[in-house]
Amino acid sequence: MKKKEYIVYKLSDEMKSCIKIDADLFKKLDVKRGLRNEDGTGVLVGLTNIGNVVGYERTAEGLKPIDGQLYYRGYEIQDLAHAIMNEKRFGFEEIAYLLLSGKLPDPEELQDFRALLIDNMPLVQKTILHIIELEGTNIMNILARSVLEMYTFDSDPDSTERDNLMRQSIELVSKFPTIIAYAYNMLRHKSLGRSLHIRHAQANYSIAENFLYMLKGKGFTNLEARTLDLLLILHAEHGGGNNSTFTVRVTSSTGTDTYSSIAAGIGSLKGPKHGGANIKVTDMVEHLKKNICNWEDEVEIKRYLTRLLRKEVYDRAGLIYGIGHAVYTLSDPRALLLKEMARELAHEKGRDREFAFLERLERLAIETFYEVRGDKKKLCANIDLYSGFVYDMIGIPQEIYTPLFAMARIVGWCAHRNEELNFEGKRIIRPAYRCVVDEMDYVPLEER
Repeated sequence: MKKKEYIVYKLSDEMKSCIKIDADLFKKLDVKRGLRNEDGTGVLVGLTNIGNVVGYERTAEGLKPIDGQLYYRGYEIQDLAHAIMNEKRFGFEEIAYLLLSGKLPDPEELQDFRALLIDNMPLVQKTILHIIELEGTNIMNILARSVLEMYTFDSDPDSTERDNLMRQSIELVSKFPTIIAYAYNMLRHKSLGRSLHIRHAQANYSIAENFLYMLKGKGFTNLEARTLDLLLILHAEHGGGNNSTFTVRVTSSTGTDTYSSIAAGIGSLKGPKHGGANIKVTDMVEHLKKNICNWEDEVEIKRYLTRLLRKEVYDRAGLIYGIGHAVYTLSDPRALLLKEMARELAHEKGRDREFAFLERLERLAIETFYEVRGDKKKLCANIDLYSGFVYDMIGIPQEIYTPLFAMARIVGWCAHRNEELNFEGKRIIRPAYRCVVDEMDYVPLEER
């Protein structure tokens, strides 16, 4: 072993002892591990006017599970989404307007806002060239680097004045689809030797349509685009407590620039326990498809799910990915809405059998979990159970599942950043950690 490698190994080995913290200490010292209460609910650390995530009621007897509710600026997501779905139109831009401004646009305001977003979708030529030149295979990292580069081309990057924040928000919402589409086409070109296509946004297209167009040309259906539009709506906001949004609020509270704060949010979302969860679901479902002979045999399915929970198969983690949520208990409203369009899209694509299997899996997974581990914790399918399947039907590769999450959530991030920097009584976010290491006497260097 080379000397440099040995030093790294030695430091790593010595680190083993100092990173251990007894889990019992958290309870003993009343420390909220992971900013969670003992009942699993989040510690209340802030106030917001933007989004509300509801999965239970507090009663005298404790927490009562209820059907999940998600509110954008006070409007229930079912009402917003169903209005758009029933009219068979594109609604992400309308939701972005609502989240950024606090009000629903009238037809003229929405038309002007759509036009403004399209006008801001093109990238600076240098950014396009830099995306082409960037090395690496992870589009989330390319997205973060591209966002940081936007600072360079911003005429007033550091100002936290309200008008400037809104301008930056609109530019970020507009440019995320372009960056992600170009980054994937670059990756496809470098790794697979495919032709490199740089397509420009079309004035008559929605954000969802433009993304699919920039990604793969005109080879998409109206239903595909509307389903992607719904996914963007459902992922646009999820309260201030989710990890990436909280990251944006924490960094924003320091007064740092917009691009640094958003890049931090991207880094948080990249994690497999957050934005990368739908890839785990997709991989698990493919494993189940291959190992369950009869997709209609509920006994066989439950038998295999039992083995999954007992850590005998797949990744041996004892988890059924896509089932369960930190807040939602009886239902995830986003999963219910997505399932509606997933059923329709599956029929268009001739994949009804796969959809039926997924729906059956949802029901049996919850039943099996209760049988194996008890029903103290109420479970439901989360949005990730269906999102990977939907992306696959649309023809979107796994490499951009998580970037698409960011493409939607940038709206919520910007709304929360703007609120964090402008509400009365704002302070830098600075929670406390209790140090539990023993105090030591200093030993001079020559005596060690």
